[in-house]
Amino acid sequence: MRILLTGGCGFIGSAVVRRAIRTRSHEVVNVDCMTYAASTDALEEASESPRYVHVRADVADAAAMARVFAEYQPDAVMHLAAESHVDRSIDGPAAFIRTNIVGTYTLLEAARAYWSRLPPLRKSAFRFHHISTDEVFGALGPDDPPFTEATAYDPRSPYSASKAASDHLVRAWFHTYGLPILLSNTTNNYGPWQFPEKLIPLMLLNALEGKPLPVYGDGSNRRDWLYVEDHAEALLRVLERGTPGRTYAIGARQPRSNLEVVRELLAILDEMRPDPAGPRERLIRFVSDRPGHDFRYEIDPSRAEQALDWRAEHDFSSGLRRTVQWYMDHEDWWRRIRAERYRGERLGSAA
Repeated sequence: MRILLTGGCGFIGSAVVRRAIRTRSHEVVNVDCMTYAASTDALEEASESPRYVHVRADVADAAAMARVFAEYQPDAVMHLAAESHVDRSIDGPAAFIRTNIVGTYTLLEAARAYWSRLPPLRKSAFRFHHISTDEVFGALGPDDPPFTEATAYDPRSPYSASKAASDHLVRAWFHTYGLPILLSNTTNNYGPWQFPEKLIPLMLLNALEGKPLPVYGDGSNRRDWLYVEDHAEALLRVLERGTPGRTYAIGARQPRSNLEVVRELLAILDEMRPDPAGPRERLIRFVSDRPGHDFRYEIDPSRAEQALDWRAEHDFSSGLRRTVQWYMDHEDWWRRIRAERYRGERLGSAA
């Protein structure tokens, strides 16, 4: 099929593009306006494929979205374009409202207008897959059961509130207009090509440079960690096998506290590239917690695993080791990112 994929130069979006081109015969039309976290390098060899095209456009631009649908005539949409960094949403929520809410609404309307004019067979086969986050469900206590597809929404940050709003819009377009939507919520992703503001690359790169490692609070906040390549495969299976109107909770069953993540990362790095000054755990600095910092996220992926015939292939330790090696092998990329795109902006611990 021909997939119109938004945000395909971002961290998760680029992983989906790579996997679609490598393991499927799909065509991919990547709509990405190339904000600060976008990287065409992350597409790797997919960018040279005759089944791939990049359209530089903003999902909140209604005229541009109408043109993309008219020109490329997609069979499906995968909507990944989003502002996604919680710290940034606290400092400047307006961009999150525009991209995550207005952008999703604009894309839904463009898709609905296009879908309504399709011939019957193509209309029945069309899908709109909206990719979301577990943060829309709020925070879990230490003994609470993990999130499922039936968990009530309780967002706590401008980021998670904007994603919750977009999820509600997508479901409303299904129930009101019949647009055949699919929705997935996922846990924290990690892996190659992740922008350096996120927890794992931030800690890794700071450690390589001998800089302090800022950990919020006492580091006890817990997340379920999913290797990005495993998530990309799950997302493609949602699109290919999912039932319209259904939600799929995608997770890896691998919860860790932030401090456990940092310590395991440092142990791998100390093994791979020892520091003459000694173990890098000395660089950890506990800093004031951020406002509204959710204590714990964790997903029960049972329904998605069964429906999609999918399970995460990478355990956290092997995935983290692959990630550390990748960043060590791609030093030119992340040094350029840090030099050219960050220019003194605050980097939080981001989890």
